[in-house]
Amino acid sequence: MTQLRYNIVEDLRWRGQIQDMTPGVEEQLNKESTSVYIGFDPTADSLHVGSLAQIVLLKRLQLAGHKPFALVGGATGMVGDPSGKSEERNLLDETILQHNLDCLKKQLAQFLDFEGNAANSAELVNNYEWFKDFNILEFLRDVGKYLTVNYMLSKDSVKNRLERESGISFTEFTYQLIQGYDFYWLYANKGVKVQMGGSDQWGNIVTGTELVGRKTGGKAYAITIPLVMKSDGTKFGKTASGNVWLDARLTSPYQFYQFWLNQTDEDAAKYVRYFTFLPHDVVENLEKQHAEAPHLRLLQKTLAQELTVWVHGQQEYDQAVQASEILFGKANVEMLRQLPEATLLDVMSGVPKYSIPADEWNAGINIVSLLSEKTDILPSKTETRKALQSNSISLNQTKIVDANHLVSSADLLNDKYLLVQKGKKNYYLIGRD
Repeated sequence: MTQLRYNIVEDLRWRGQIQDMTPGVEEQLNKESTSVYIGFDPTADSLHVGSLAQIVLLKRLQLAGHKPFALVGGATGMVGDPSGKSEERNLLDETILQHNLDCLKKQLAQFLDFEGNAANSAELVNNYEWFKDFNILEFLRDVGKYLTVNYMLSKDSVKNRLERESGISFTEFTYQLIQGYDFYWLYANKGVKVQMGGSDQWGNIVTGTELVGRKTGGKAYAITIPLVMKSDGTKFGKTASGNVWLDARLTSPYQFYQFWLNQTDEDAAKYVRYFTFLPHDVVENLEKQHAEAPHLRLLQKTLAQELTVWVHGQQEYDQAVQASEILFGKANVEMLRQLPEATLLDVMSGVPKYSIPADEWNAGINIVSLLSEKTDILPSKTETRKALQSNSISLNQTKIVDANHLVSSADLLNDKYLLVQKGKKNYYLIGRD
């Protein structure tokens, strides 16, 4: 049996990661290495930072010596969970669902240790495997008879929908039975004793503990964590452009880094406990240092570093930091040339952009003409010369003072772009057609 490394419940309390627990779960987790699981919704082909709370929770349990199971809902994805939803969501066809499942499996393997022969190696399961041959008569006999309609109606996820004009479909109404059977199947076949999830899943999870008890006479347990909210009451994990995804294709490492870097002091103090794996004493010391010099934004920088490295790797983190330094004038041309094109465009997403034909770049362009004729960065040649003389023009973070300076293809970043800076805060990106 895997030896327990520390009291996981005590750690979760300190980190603010416990909302509700069923009686006896703390004793169970302190007694022995225990198999636990969390279900992940395959409605998209990537998880997002909202899912990161669940991933972090599973990882903490594994680090403490417990065995994590990540369940991807191949079957439940075809039904739809009403928890926290005001309307019935669109059901996925099998092709899209399978694509999403394949992507989530690959993504979860980034965070949990599935390798080796350790007793607490993570396992990935898909509930479609035990539901695919389960006919309706078997389901009614083996699951439906154990739970009353009164019990099912008492769940907040059901009551809230019944109060709406649109109501709730029978499909969604049965969701808690399906999730409950997941817990029973994992309990009976994998020895899983604890299900965890967000606080909005409490009703579904305790349906599982109830089903386990009634069908087997055994004891199953539940833990829920608080839903992550921002201090202003708005939803966590959303930006102006939408969800913050864990897949670099959907949210770049630079954007991911910036998301954490831009948190408020209050939120950063909460999230550094909630999402990082830093020891208690390190976090408490960071909190103290931040309180003494909040302008240094130590908590935000630590949060951004820890999570960007964990999700995207050290190299992507280093590039995100370098990219951020462009806006503060700390980057040099060598750093700029190392940035991937996508990162450069992320950093410069809001700046004015221009394009000049390739043959003109190849021939060379006089800087005065570039800034006043080929573009409208400056209104005239005279103003351009004045700006050069006053040392206020930089190309690729290099100051230019010579009005006869020629710019050519050799100066382009990623063979496509020239970064122009006027003064301290005005940036422009000139591309090659």
